[in-house]
Amino acid sequence: MESLEADIAAISQISILPSLLEVVCRATGMGFAAVAKVTEDKWVACGVHDEILFGIKPGGELQIETTICNEIRRSHEAVIIDHVEKDEIFCRHPTPAMYGFQSYISVPIIRKNGNFFGTLCAIDPKPARLNNPQIIGMFKLFADLIAFHLQAIEDLISSQTKLLEERKTAELREQFIAILGHDLRNPIGAISNSAQVLQVITSDEDILRLAGIIKNSSYRMQGLIENILDFARGRLGEGIIINRKIISDIENVLTVVITELHAVWPGRIIETQFDLSIPVNCDSSRIAQLFSNLLSNALSYGKMEEPVMVVAISSAESFTLSVTNKGNEIPAKEMAHLFTAFYRSEVKPGQQGLGLGLFISAEIARAHGGDIRVESSSEKTSFTLQIPAF
Repeated sequence: MESLEADIAAISQISILPSLLEVVCRATGMGFAAVAKVTEDKWVACGVHDEILFGIKPGGELQIETTICNEIRRSHEAVIIDHVEKDEIFCRHPTPAMYGFQSYISVPIIRKNGNFFGTLCAIDPKPARLNNPQIIGMFKLFADLIAFHLQAIEDLISSQTKLLEERKTAELREQFIAILGHDLRNPIGAISNSAQVLQVITSDEDILRLAGIIKNSSYRMQGLIENILDFARGRLGEGIIINRKIISDIENVLTVVITELHAVWPGRIIETQFDLSIPVNCDSSRIAQLFSNLLSNALSYGKMEEPVMVVAISSAESFTLSVTNKGNEIPAKEMAHLFTAFYRSEVKPGQQGLGLGLFISAEIARAHGGDIRVESSSEKTSFTLQIPAF
């Protein structure tokens, strides 16, 4: 029922329809012309030009079984009758006698997708000369024109609906980012700061241990929130934004990340090899975020007793940063999905995450005009970032 009402409403929006139906009557000499929506159980007038007081108005219905349009619905073929009494096929048909017409023409209106909509038809109690190329061609042209307008109206309605949905999405995006950026990060920051204070003011080993757990957990939660925030910005907002500038102390940026993660994994060894005499053109905070993701993964998935190796080299052409850990080889079937959002391989307890770290790292690399490569074997796994110098 909703579809029928929508179709009738759509026909009413075709501004040229009254003029079109009037032209049909003038060209054929017939007194009644209409556009009808025809279904399995309904014949509904959507637009009407009536000079013979046939009595049907827009929205009016005929019993579908009593109409020739019902046969056109099944065949998708036009029906043209110049004079019912002389027509071999329709001279004994009950419809002309029921509605009192001698001339009749009706052509199907076919939507762009091939579905049958209804008919453009005309009748008159007097005979008319209809079965000729000019009249038939005009009717088919007008039927195609009506189908075109229907499609245009549907496309417009669809566009308006999508625009409304996009506006709602934009509002939800802003609310979501606001919650992530303020309402969640602030209390987690307070938790982390409180844990640090506890570590300073007490020497009780049990309290220090619990404070360390709280601090480590809050650090991990902060990382998850940052990743979700970046994902929301990237997929729902303006994308990951970087602010590149010449960084002369990129080694210090990397060292700060190492120090932070070493506090989370105090028993792990992180070895470094830096050759960073040439300044790097980058967004240092984003590089730190990317490095933190790579190093966290290496510490999580690498063998506990083996060191993680970090190599960073800057040159006049590029900046390269690699993180290598010894551990199990990444299965080939997982390699293609490593940088896909929310993808996680089989993990051990304590390694669970959202699967956003590598995705966001790859987005940061891409924003710098670079990429991240991964190599994995039974001996070691390496993730290597390379970005151009400028």
